[in-house]
Amino acid sequence: MRKIYISGHRGMVGGAILRRLQARMNAGEALTLITRTHAELDLTNQAAVRDFMQAEKPDMVILAAAKVGGILANSTYPADFIYENLMIECNVIHQAFAAGVTRLLQLGSSCIYPKAVPQPMREDALLTGVLEPTNEPYAVAKIAGIKLCESYNRQHGTDYRSVMPTNLYGPGDNFHPQNSHVLPALIRRFHEAVQNGTEEVVIWGTGTPLREFLHVDDMAAASLFVLDLPKDVYEANTEPMLSHINVGSGSDVTIAELARMVAKVTGFTGRISYDSTKPDGTMRKLMDVSRLAAMGWTSGIGLQDGLAGTYRWFLDHQNDIRH
Repeated sequence: MRKIYISGHRGMVGGAILRRLQARMNAGEALTLITRTHAELDLTNQAAVRDFMQAEKPDMVILAAAKVGGILANSTYPADFIYENLMIECNVIHQAFAAGVTRLLQLGSSCIYPKAVPQPMREDALLTGVLEPTNEPYAVAKIAGIKLCESYNRQHGTDYRSVMPTNLYGPGDNFHPQNSHVLPALIRRFHEAVQNGTEEVVIWGTGTPLREFLHVDDMAAASLFVLDLPKDVYEANTEPMLSHINVGSGSDVTIAELARMVAKVTGFTGRISYDSTKPDGTMRKLMDVSRLAAMGWTSGIGLQDGLAGTYRWFLDHQNDIRH
């Protein structure tokens, strides 16, 4: 029976991974799942993580815990973002090794890539240019996580892997009106426009930037697919110091297209206009997912279906969502 520790199981991605593993257990797979809340285990505390790993001795570790936030949070608390994420990665990865964990999966972010990078973004674009300044501390921490995994593999023969997701959405997302990402923010704004009888929704920017989105259940499936790959297959499709794998849908939509899709899902029939005096941000961010596709995995949840399911989740959990 495999013991798997899932860190960050209360987050959007960690929660989706936990649900998928629980479904596998219910289908008869012999698994023991280990979780701890932040109150039960502070991953920035080296001694606490050491004691936990030595006591539990998991066979596998999924590192989905991280301090995350939008542009405002990253700009306001850069020291917190780099410190906490570095500490979480260092403690979990090193103490996993010390406890004899041979296989680990670390989840990162597409923000590891340079600000000016050819599209779609290939894995070998890592460390080829300057990072986006607004989230550089977080990105540096995530790059360090990749290099930690690779360095332990090289020195100690471990099997520690990293996956880098594109923009994620789905159940458990953050719908806060000030600090959520674009897709949940649009869902909330269009929903409230319908509820309030508002005839117009104004979108920041021109509506022309392209963005890629991946449903969190697809991300969970991809994560476990990569975790379960035989070591020789994983190593045949990666390099010792370029071992991370992009995870995305492989396609993108304009913000204007996304807004129309959200309007349809929420039942908004008014006008959608664009405030071109507001910034567009990066014009395109698309992941090259050919490496993962070559291994045998592609996304299965279309954006329209994913949006509909996410909106149903939003409606079912309105009272629990932070305002």
